[in-house]
Amino acid sequence: MSTTVTDPIDRLLDAAQSGKSLIKNRDVLHFTHIPDLILHRDPEQEQLTQSLIPILMNSRPSNLLVYGKTGTGKTLVIQKVLSKIQKRVEEGSFPIKLAYTNAKQETTLYGLLVSFGRQLGLSGQKTNDEKMWLPSTGLSISEVFNRILYVISKHETNAVFVIDEIDYLAELIQKTGKDVLYQITRANERLETGSLTLIGVSNDLTFKERLDPRVISSLSEEEVVFTNYNLNQIKQILNARIQVAFSEGIVEDAALNLCSAMASRESGDARRAIDLLRVAAEIAERTQSAKINEEHVRKASQKIEENKEIVALKSYPLHEKLLILAVMKSSEISTGETYMTYKALCKEIRQKELTQRRVTQMLSEIEMSGIISGRIVHQGTHGNTKKFKITISPDIIKETFKDELALQDIL
Repeated sequence: MSTTVTDPIDRLLDAAQSGKSLIKNRDVLHFTHIPDLILHRDPEQEQLTQSLIPILMNSRPSNLLVYGKTGTGKTLVIQKVLSKIQKRVEEGSFPIKLAYTNAKQETTLYGLLVSFGRQLGLSGQKTNDEKMWLPSTGLSISEVFNRILYVISKHETNAVFVIDEIDYLAELIQKTGKDVLYQITRANERLETGSLTLIGVSNDLTFKERLDPRVISSLSEEEVVFTNYNLNQIKQILNARIQVAFSEGIVEDAALNLCSAMASRESGDARRAIDLLRVAAEIAERTQSAKINEEHVRKASQKIEENKEIVALKSYPLHEKLLILAVMKSSEISTGETYMTYKALCKEIRQKELTQRRVTQMLSEIEMSGIISGRIVHQGTHGNTKKFKITISPDIIKETFKDELALQDIL
C-alpha cells in the first residue's frame, strides 16, 4: 500500500491558492495597517486635528509633541489625521508637504535630514540649481539644513516634519553636539515664504530632560499624551481586526482572551497583541489546524521573544558582541572582571581593545536593551561594584554569533 508524500512547500501553496488559508486578509494583521475606525482614540484624534487645523486656514500650526508608550496608537492616529488633511488641501493653491522619518531607523543626523530633503523634492543627482541637489554624504549639517529651507521657500511649501521616536534624535544630538532640533524649531524665523512645523513622537516621557531649554519652549507648544490601552480595549481592537482578517469562528475565544491578556500585562500594547495574533495564525496554518487556539498563541509569544533577542544581538557592533560574550562566560562578573575578560578575547581574535571608560559606557547601553542585567553589590570598606549577568540563553547567543567569522574561534 503506497502513501502519497506531499511536498511541504506545495502543501502550503496549494492551501493558499485554493482559498483554504486561515488568514483571508494579512494586511490587517500588520500594525502599520490604518483601519477605517481607530477605536478608543477619539479624544486624541480630535486634539491632533484641532492642533493642525491652521494648515487649512493657510497659516502655520504650532509645533507638537505626542507622547505614549509603544503600541498606544500614536503613529496610527498621526498618519490618519495627516492623510485626511492632505486630501483636503491637494486641490487648493496652498502647497503642503508632509514628511515622515523614524529617528531610530536613521542612525545619523545627516541621514535624517536627507530623508526629509528627499521628501521635499531635493534631488540625489546634480541639477542646474546647486541648492536643489542634496548628496547622500559630503555636506555639513548646516548646509543640508540650508538647502531644506531653500526648497521650502522656493516652492512656498508649508512643510510638516514628523519625527517618530524623537528621543533617539535627542541622543544623537547629545553625542554629536549638533542641535538639529534647535534649527528646526527656529526655522520659521529664517523663512520668508513657506513654513515648517515639527511633530515629535516619543515613547519616553522624560526625553525632554536631555534637550536644550530653548528647544523645549519652542518644541512643545502643544502636547498630546496617549494613555495605555486596558484589557477590554485591546480585546475590542483585536476583535475588530479578527472580523476582517479571518472567516467567522477561526479564532477561538480563548485565543483572543489570551492574546489580549498577554498584551495588556505588557503596558497595554495593542501592537504586541496584533503581532501575537498574526504569528499564532501563521503557526496554526503551518500545522494545518482548522482554528487558532491558546497553544498557538503561547508558541507565538515564545517565537516573538526569541526573534526580538536575535535581532538585537545581530545589530550589535563587534566590540559589543565581545562584551556580551565576556559576561556570558561567567555566572556573575564585575565591571573590572568584564573588562579583563573582554581584553583577553580581543587579544585572541587580534582586535585592539577599547578603553575601560568606553567599555563601561557600552555595558550600560547593552544593559538598557535587556540582553544583560546589572546589580550594585556592596563590598564594605572596598566600596560598591556592579555585577553583570546575561538574561538570555547562552545557546541563543552562540547560535546568533556563529556565522560571524571574527568570533568563531572564541564561541
